[in-house]
Amino acid sequence: MRSIIFFLFLLFPLMISAQTGTGITVSGVIRDAAKVGIPYANVAFKSAKDSSFVVGTLSNEEGRFSLSGIKSDNYILEISMVGFKTKRQAFTVGTLSKFLDLGVSELEEDSRLLNEVKISANQQEGLSSKMDKKSFTLANNATQTGGSVLQAMQNLPGITVQDGKIQFRGNDKVAVLIDGKQNAITGFGSQVGLDNIPASAIDRIEIINNPSAKYDANGNAGIINIIYKKNSQEGFNGKVGMMAGLGALWLRKENLPGIRPQYQATPKLNPSVSLNYRRNKLNTFLQGDWLYTQTLNRNDFGQRIYDDGTIINQQVKRNRTTTFSTLKTGIDWNPDERNTFTFSAYLNREKILDRGDIPYYNGDFSLRNRLWQFLEDEVKYTATGSALYQHKFTEPGHLMNIGFNYTFHREDEKYFFTNIMPTFTGEDAFKLLSDEHVADFNLDYTKPLKHGRLEGGIKFRRRTIPTDMQFFPGLNSPIDVNAGGWADYKETIPAVYGNYVLEHKRFELEAGLRFEYVKVNYEVNPKHNTYTSDGYDYTRPFPNVRLGYKLNEKNKLSVYYNERVDRPNEVDIRIFPKYDEPEVIKVGNPTLRPQFTRSVEAGHKLSWEKGSIYSAVFHKMVDATITRIATIVPGNTLIYNIFQNAGKSRNTGAELSYQQELASWFSFNVSATLYRNTIDAFRVTNKYPVLTVYDMEAERITSWNTKLNGNFKLPKKTELQFSAVYLAPDIIPQGQIGSRFSLDMGIKQQVQNGRAELFLNGTDVLNTLSPKREIRGNGFRLTSTDYLETQVFRLGYSYKF
Repeated sequence: MRSIIFFLFLLFPLMISAQTGTGITVSGVIRDAAKVGIPYANVAFKSAKDSSFVVGTLSNEEGRFSLSGIKSDNYILEISMVGFKTKRQAFTVGTLSKFLDLGVSELEEDSRLLNEVKISANQQEGLSSKMDKKSFTLANNATQTGGSVLQAMQNLPGITVQDGKIQFRGNDKVAVLIDGKQNAITGFGSQVGLDNIPASAIDRIEIINNPSAKYDANGNAGIINIIYKKNSQEGFNGKVGMMAGLGALWLRKENLPGIRPQYQATPKLNPSVSLNYRRNKLNTFLQGDWLYTQTLNRNDFGQRIYDDGTIINQQVKRNRTTTFSTLKTGIDWNPDERNTFTFSAYLNREKILDRGDIPYYNGDFSLRNRLWQFLEDEVKYTATGSALYQHKFTEPGHLMNIGFNYTFHREDEKYFFTNIMPTFTGEDAFKLLSDEHVADFNLDYTKPLKHGRLEGGIKFRRRTIPTDMQFFPGLNSPIDVNAGGWADYKETIPAVYGNYVLEHKRFELEAGLRFEYVKVNYEVNPKHNTYTSDGYDYTRPFPNVRLGYKLNEKNKLSVYYNERVDRPNEVDIRIFPKYDEPEVIKVGNPTLRPQFTRSVEAGHKLSWEKGSIYSAVFHKMVDATITRIATIVPGNTLIYNIFQNAGKSRNTGAELSYQQELASWFSFNVSATLYRNTIDAFRVTNKYPVLTVYDMEAERITSWNTKLNGNFKLPKKTELQFSAVYLAPDIIPQGQIGSRFSLDMGIKQQVQNGRAELFLNGTDVLNTLSPKREIRGNGFRLTSTDYLETQVFRLGYSYKF
């Protein structure tokens, strides 16, 4: 079987094409000795290699010129005008700036009459080859069409998914943005909700491994920017689609006796609509999605072995039903060619119903000690309003953006428990209500230069989250009723940044500095039995530097350095215990502090006509590493899982990515990452429910993953795609997760003269994903295997008009 899987791994890949840009816009001003603009001067770009003509234009009445679609290369600017001497100067178009301003070119008068130069208006489009940012269009991803954003991203090069979170190079500290902004749907500082955002709503996904100072300093692994679809065609246009799917078609492992059945043949539905109307100076857009899924969200079979010889066998089964409704709408108004106003709204409702069963048996399964059943009824509401003003100065690419965003996010969560013991049955419940308010103000300025650009800006955020937890204990309740009550989270972050980009013929430099002040107060009700009010603040610069050197047109070296932070999210410090798993209890920690990371990376990219290869080595150094620590209280078998700052850790490794078009009908890419994670020895104290000191020796593991993707172009506008992923064993808090392998397949065909598309795909088609974990704590060892739903088949149709 392993040989068959390995053969399929080599044979069937998936190609996910990186989105290419449309070239660079180059502008300038032509003046005479009296500083007066010269209109209708001839402007020509010629190749520096052989002086061949590339593209040309005429200056306008103010003496300004602008040419777009210029590909990265070395050029000669030639300016000629009757009555003036022809002026020539060399310049370089790189890849770091979309706009270049060549500044003022002053012409010297000439009494001789010069012949007029003829102009050709043909412009060539260039390809983006940035090493620090990759962009992927989801329309190219047939294997995950109709799924969620999380499922779509797990097939992208350099990304892995573990426990529902995205990882870059074995690190899940990834900041997730929606249309360039943090959003309550995906979390402010952490990643949540990605498995519920329909991929049908998304245009493209940007991956930024080494963010510049322009971006928030949060997220040491990098940034993912999810760009929603938005059409700009004239008139009325849009797209409608429908997806239907089934998951959990086969029973992977029988339940332990006496519990409710697992979800099987779980339905998935996703109708979507995208509408756009543009006329003259006004553009309106509306996008709606409704996602309905049933999922065997967790099906974990585990065994706890304690030092005193106690053995507990258990199963954690969670049947989940989710509805996710999204509406995004807005208008763009252009009163003139230099000013644009955008007003938009994002509305979302997410409802989750979880029905869980957790039986606990003794070592030989002869006696059931307990059966814990629960119903989670959770509704989340999100409303975001945005106002953006953009001013375009005279020079192309010279911009000022001013924006304000307000987000309201409500989390209304209810749990109902049935605690079935050998001698009694108790019923317990709790209710949590959390209202998040976030106000963001941004001002960003961009000035193109002759050899790069300047960027600068300010940001101010105010975020508050009042939370209230109420417990309703039943007969012989195991719930800690004194750990409830209210808590208020308050966050204030002013920030200022500057970024400078310089590009020459061989050399590139990007250097920036972001300066942040952060103040967090977490107020806890005085009746809480363990925690008291706490908080933190810091004032700190976050530098970033990238140096690039072009060996030639096809070889490029880059070196990166940046400093980032990972601030604890509100749920990480939330003081209330969660009882969806009553013998492995998760609790927040209000004493948690941010972790700070320094990163260095060196990369090399070699390109040729139909392919490229990218290689990199990287090293991250983390102070105050945030991780969950599981401990037990002496004389008790309950495990308490609490976030802690565990001291210093490091992540060191190498990455290789190769892509090639072998023929007009077949292309592929393959990527591999090898890394070593190290956590130094540390000592922490878990305060809940009583003080427990835990010492841990240094942990280290070398792990790797590889991904093979490819695309077959078949007749009749049909594409067949495959994706194979292998993840080697890796380190997790206090333990290890075993190896994993999956194979995804998809086929799509354009019909109705290219206006419509049909697709059929399957994820984990071999049904091989069953994560195995082992955790060691103070006096116990927990091993488990999760037979959750990973195999899903989808059929869909979309139509553009």
